[in-house]
Amino acid sequence: MLNSFKLKLVAYFVLLSLLPMAAAFWGFTTVAGVSQTRQVDARLQAGLRTALAAYQERVDLEQAAAGQMARVRAFQLDLERRDRFQLALLLREAPDLSVVGPGGFRVGRTPPRAVRSAVDVVTRAGRIGTIVASLPLDDALVASLRAGAGLDSSDVLALVDGNRIVASEPFVRGKVRLAAGKTATVDVGGRRYRLLLAPTLPGTHSTFAVLSPQSLIDAADATARNRLLIGLLACLALVSIVAYVEGRSIVRTLGALARAAHGIARGRYSERVPVRGRDEFALLGGAFNDMAAQLEARVSELDAERRRLADAVSRFGKALAATHDVDQLLRVIAETAVEATGAAGARLSVEGGATVERGDLASPGERLELELAAGSETLGRLVIVGGPFGEEQHATAASLASHAAIALDNARLHRLVERQALVDGLTGVANRRRCEDALHAEVSRAERFGSPLSLVLADLDDFKAVNDAHGHAAGDDVLRAFAEVLRETVRESDVAGRWGGEEFMLLLPGADGDGAAQLAERIRLALAARTIVNGDGAPFRVTCSFGVAEHRAGTDPVALFASADRALYRAKRDGKDRVELEPFVRSFS
Repeated sequence: MLNSFKLKLVAYFVLLSLLPMAAAFWGFTTVAGVSQTRQVDARLQAGLRTALAAYQERVDLEQAAAGQMARVRAFQLDLERRDRFQLALLLREAPDLSVVGPGGFRVGRTPPRAVRSAVDVVTRAGRIGTIVASLPLDDALVASLRAGAGLDSSDVLALVDGNRIVASEPFVRGKVRLAAGKTATVDVGGRRYRLLLAPTLPGTHSTFAVLSPQSLIDAADATARNRLLIGLLACLALVSIVAYVEGRSIVRTLGALARAAHGIARGRYSERVPVRGRDEFALLGGAFNDMAAQLEARVSELDAERRRLADAVSRFGKALAATHDVDQLLRVIAETAVEATGAAGARLSVEGGATVERGDLASPGERLELELAAGSETLGRLVIVGGPFGEEQHATAASLASHAAIALDNARLHRLVERQALVDGLTGVANRRRCEDALHAEVSRAERFGSPLSLVLADLDDFKAVNDAHGHAAGDDVLRAFAEVLRETVRESDVAGRWGGEEFMLLLPGADGDGAAQLAERIRLALAARTIVNGDGAPFRVTCSFGVAEHRAGTDPVALFASADRALYRAKRDGKDRVELEPFVRSFS
């Protein structure tokens, strides 16, 4: 029985199929495991994004409630009278709000662990106090956020303070040691979880995390492996049966052909079958030999193509790492075009004049020109020379051009988003975030080098009256006109920005208080002399008040801003349309 050709044929097909099937089993189990983990990661990311959005909505609602309360006239009158009883009655329906006034006056409670946002209470007499909206960071908040996060029943939403879980749903306690935004398998409270940690919440030391038990992921992976193993065994059994049935119809003289095929299957592509005579077996042997020769040539071509594509893939990896660096991106795309298509040279030119060349562009042969387009917008042109190019090279070049266009468009959008993140959309000057960053940086530089630094706060006078009398469109025109005056007056080294509403900030490195006050006076006069026309064609003018403060050694950004704010308050109180310098009261009106 051991010498039976049919049994040998069965054993041969089983052995021939076992290695690729085992490789397929390993590959599919690996992919299944990764897929299961990615599904859990995607679910955790989606749940965390939803929870953070719900949390931000809660914060916004609390702040909106504080802002609404601050505008209630009865509340303002009670706060001016410091009537604790009436204030407590007004705040009874809003337990998360508290009131803080000058001199340590306070009504309402503030939870020890909470997100707080403050809203100033402003009347005609100025700011008379502050409403503090508090959102408690506790188990109740976590439970409500998790209910709408779309997480599985086994998933956990947790509140992390520092590196310790302080609240969760369902209950989990332990320490979390993972960088924000990363997903990893960690040990929490003696149990392994797949964990995703969000960045620290603004104004707190806390953040949110989502966890999924690793044991459930492992169980799903084991189930997938068992199913794949059953499929592998079934395939092996099917191969054995087919080989046995087919072996019954094959004559012993095909042994040589089988041995040759076995050799080619093991990578010996030079294997050939001896051809004798002109019968059907000879024709089969000749056809086999022709096939083996073509296969050997094709494998050689594929090896060369594989090496070239591997190099191209490596270059694309570098391109992805440099997606936002346009110069490096152009260089990598041009080099990849030459390597991936086997061309002699390539030229990549983009809108705006940037051009990169690689290789010999004067080489004779076919010339491919491909547009780099994203949607309806043309970003550049890629020229490849040195063919002839086959169908695969044409497809590779087209794919490369498509990916290059996406990468260039991403870089363009990245630059646009970076600019929008630092510029006020209405006025074109720096926004509050840019002003805050510049204030901290310039104060730090002034402290380090002892150089002068002044801060100017400007507030348009009676801006609400302008909106009421001429409409909000005219109000926007006033803001834009004032921003234009700032750009025409300040130096390139100065920072001019919109702090919020009708309030602007000027940061003047190298200028003392007197110089800053003189600059503010020039701005005041320039604005007062400017005529603005409303939507009906009626001209009107606006004025502005200024508060100036000079940085002193040891003064932090908050104190410097507070000094300028006090000066601005004095300018408003003493008649508006004037410049006040802190700490010395100097008027320019």
